[in-house]
Amino acid sequence: MRRRWAVGAALGVLVLGFVAFGEVAAWVASRRALGAADGGAPSGRRRRGTGRQVVVVLGYRNPSERINAVNRFRARAGVRTLDPAASSSVLVLCGGAVAGLVPEAELLRRFARDELGFTGPIRLDTTSTSTWENIVAAIPLIEDAETIAIVSNSHHAQKARLHLRSLRPDLADRLVRGADYRLGEIPWIKPVEAVLGLRSLRRM
Repeated sequence: MRRRWAVGAALGVLVLGFVAFGEVAAWVASRRALGAADGGAPSGRRRRGTGRQVVVVLGYRNPSERINAVNRFRARAGVRTLDPAASSSVLVLCGGAVAGLVPEAELLRRFARDELGFTGPIRLDTTSTSTWENIVAAIPLIEDAETIAIVSNSHHAQKARLHLRSLRPDLADRLVRGADYRLGEIPWIKPVEAVLGLRSLRRM
């Protein structure tokens, strides 16, 4: 009995440690590769009411015509990043039909409109098939913004911000944090995303 208890306790500690690793890694990634426009205020509330805001949401592989859990999370994070005090706000949704018949951007648009009740302007990139292509396609859609937030899972968003800086340093200076990190949210995804994301960032 004691041995079973000890094994159970050890497994519990490992699970908690893995979850804690995911939380810390996601928190750190969400605050990296930002621009001069980021003023250190709470996520999604940069430079309130000072100008034109664009929030870029990156899609995730979606084999079916029904939006999956990862894309639902990213759409929610994108919408909650929008600042109601900005002079104007635009949602830019990125992603082609990588794993299915419907572009990821279109699935994100439907969810934002039909499930989240977003009624503001939306711009779509329905052709990109990678993070690099997401950013290349998004650039013409975000050039008029004063602040730009890129929303995804934390490490993926960091990678996209680094791509933007390599392509357009002037636009990267307008980068602010999105609202894609919240303590305790999607705890089962954060550790896995952290491992994969850190590996991907090391390859850059």
